[in-house]
Amino acid sequence: MRQLTAGLAGALFGLGLLVSDMVNPARVLAFLDVAGTWDPTLAFVMGGALIPMAIAWRVAARRGRALSGAAMPGPARGAIDPSLIGGAVLFGIGWGLVGLCPGPALAIIGMTDASGMIFISSMLAGMLGWAFLSAMRARTA
Repeated sequence: MRQLTAGLAGALFGLGLLVSDMVNPARVLAFLDVAGTWDPTLAFVMGGALIPMAIAWRVAARRGRALSGAAMPGPARGAIDPSLIGGAVLFGIGWGLVGLCPGPALAIIGMTDASGMIFISSMLAGMLGWAFLSAMRARTA
């Protein structure tokens, strides 16, 4: 049941990305181009997502368990450490250079030219590299 719910949520998220055209790197890059022809569409999409999410988090805070029966997760750790800052910087640089982040990249995996596959391959390589470095660091600690 949990996998089905996650799959449906992912499909709904991907459909939202497609309908809002947030899978189009040119649209994202135009949003980031505040000195040129700025496109505010992404701000409206993010703002439109904040309202239902704020309501959903309020409802979820009152529930003891998720619909699947699992315990509701608590708040995030909240610590700002070098890993968080480094990850945010790398994410921002990649997003600004390419106009894609992991969600839209996965949503268009079968609908794009080779650049989409290069992005996905690079993303997976980065994830595997981080896992490898983390494992190596854990062994030496």
